[in-house]
Amino acid sequence: MTKLDFRTTEISQLKFESNHLRFITIKTPHLKGRGDICVFVPPVDQLNHAPLVILLHGVYGSAWSWSQQGGVHLTALEMIQMQSIKPMVIAMPSDGLWGDGSAYLPHNGYNFEKWIVEDVPAVVIQNIEAVSVQSKLFIGGLSMGGFGALHLGVSHPIFSGISAHSAITDISQMSSFVEEDLENYRQDSAYRVSVWETIKRNKAQVPPLRLDCGIDDPLLPHNQLLHQQLYDAKIPHIYQEFEGAHDWQYWQHKVKDSLIFFDQINSARL
Repeated sequence: MTKLDFRTTEISQLKFESNHLRFITIKTPHLKGRGDICVFVPPVDQLNHAPLVILLHGVYGSAWSWSQQGGVHLTALEMIQMQSIKPMVIAMPSDGLWGDGSAYLPHNGYNFEKWIVEDVPAVVIQNIEAVSVQSKLFIGGLSMGGFGALHLGVSHPIFSGISAHSAITDISQMSSFVEEDLENYRQDSAYRVSVWETIKRNKAQVPPLRLDCGIDDPLLPHNQLLHQQLYDAKIPHIYQEFEGAHDWQYWQHKVKDSLIFFDQINSARL
């Protein structure tokens, strides 16, 4: 990860924070304005070069979604205290707050992709002492955030692992969730709107990868197809199906698998 400097940065004060969540707002040209990041920093003394996990939310959400709907910070803290995983910092950025969802792609004059892959890691390094340029970087997400995690994680070799829950696998599937015309998400290269086409194009640099989906999720057939495409192409990955639907009850539980997966990679056990 590279270190960038931001002229305008606001970070919450420790004395007012709760549950080890910090809040950062920065101004970035990629958003033509300000972006928000919620950051879980585990209460561990002398924590240095901690792995940084970026979790991407789905449509309608924001920087608070993973903590205030998913409780991931409480889950992570419990797992750290039980020594199920080693301490890690979790950054939960907004998607840029365009329409019902930006899909984490550049469009309409904004670069929501660079906001995630450049600005978010850099501003966390700048503001959170436990994270440094030596920290390993991981990316995960749910639904639209699953699409973002897969697309960005494969497209950018800065990531050491990817985990997607209930992922949208092609931008055409956004039509089931957003009211904006899909023309807004059009890209210069058609491969950028398909996870499978992105993976094929970057096959040589796919990091450790896992996917899961609920058996009552309307996106299940798309996830099954992606799994089959990965299997046929002999691209190593983990694919799992569980009881559950496309909802926070499912994601609250399954995010544990992402954290364990990232911890195993960081500890070189996977």
